[in-house]
Amino acid sequence: MLRAMVFTMAAIMVGGSAAAAEPDGDPIARGGAIYREHCASCHGAEAQGAPNWEEPNAAGELPPPPHGPEGHTWRHSDDELRHMIAKGWRDPFNRTQRLTMPAFGAILSDAEIAAVIAYLKTLWTDEQRAFQARRNAEKNAGETPR
Repeated sequence: MLRAMVFTMAAIMVGGSAAAAEPDGDPIARGGAIYREHCASCHGAEAQGAPNWEEPNAAGELPPPPHGPEGHTWRHSDDELRHMIAKGWRDPFNRTQRLTMPAFGAILSDAEIAAVIAYLKTLWTDEQRAFQARRNAEKNAGETPR
């Protein structure tokens, strides 16, 4: 119940309505379905990331990371995650200049992106969710996150 209330507030804040964000009534399930459709081909069906995700590949690019506890997605604020999903991402350590994560802003609505982020949060530990919540609070307060 609390997860649904939090997601509903997040969906409204990004310009969607709760109804638009939750067509099946469960924002986490909706986010999981969107993840499987658009993200799993690179990040894995179980969000396990690509093999050797911490090592640059032959092109000098870091492969897609996992989104669970062993990854680092939880270290980013919601705004950072929203930006990466909507605009794409090029890891600053990559030797190439291309976006290694494509932009989904033209494919996914703000409410769908919020649903994916809500789903990703279910993959993290309680401690990681607490850290990420602090990142959100610090970003919203204009502080430099720790």
